[in-house]
Amino acid sequence: MNPMDAPKPPKIPKTPLEKDSAKRLIVVLEQASLETVKLGKGKEGHYALLNCDDHHHILKKNNRDISESRPDISHQCLLTLLDSPLNKAGLLQVYIHTTKNVLIEVNPHVRIPRTFKRFCGLMVQLLHKLSIRSVNGPEKLLKVIQNPITNHLPANCRKITMSSDVPTVRIGSYVATLPSNQPVVFFIGAMAHGSDNWVDDLVDDKISISEYPLSASVDGVGGVRQWKCF
Repeated sequence: MNPMDAPKPPKIPKTPLEKDSAKRLIVVLEQASLETVKLGKGKEGHYALLNCDDHHHILKKNNRDISESRPDISHQCLLTLLDSPLNKAGLLQVYIHTTKNVLIEVNPHVRIPRTFKRFCGLMVQLLHKLSIRSVNGPEKLLKVIQNPITNHLPANCRKITMSSDVPTVRIGSYVATLPSNQPVVFFIGAMAHGSDNWVDDLVDDKISISEYPLSASVDGVGGVRQWKCF
């Protein structure tokens, strides 16, 4: 049985809060390093998810920075997001935008493999087949969708991203300043390091929630876990 398709509990009718799209938080993991590489030649060759631990020689041969191939960051972020109370309550939608400009929609009900090795296998399958379906039905748990991301966002949404170059705010106090009827989109950089200007042409606001440099799963996704639905 597919590990993502464990028996689901009976569906519970949606509450008014869950039906209200303005209450749902949308998260876009930007600059995700999800890229396949072929190992071996001919029929004996196989594809793997390029990563700095297993494919250091390939990255070095192609003069690529090993920090560019960190799919483990996306794995950590997805586990944190999908395990959050916000997602369990049906109030979270996640998208992934890769460095290769592939846009992925994540079904809130998907169960991401807990181990990195199995996650890599799943991502290779997704990037080659363009979707992952539930074994128990036609529902797509992961699927590649058409760019740009703005085509999939509510028209009047508030778009926010993290930055280390702006004053620090308390997430609860910041949320209280946002209009209660406006959907919110959070852009989080799923990379090891680099500039945070990848969505400057899209976002309405940049915020920081810590005086210290933190990882994506702690800084950005950790901030999302603290998000209070208003």
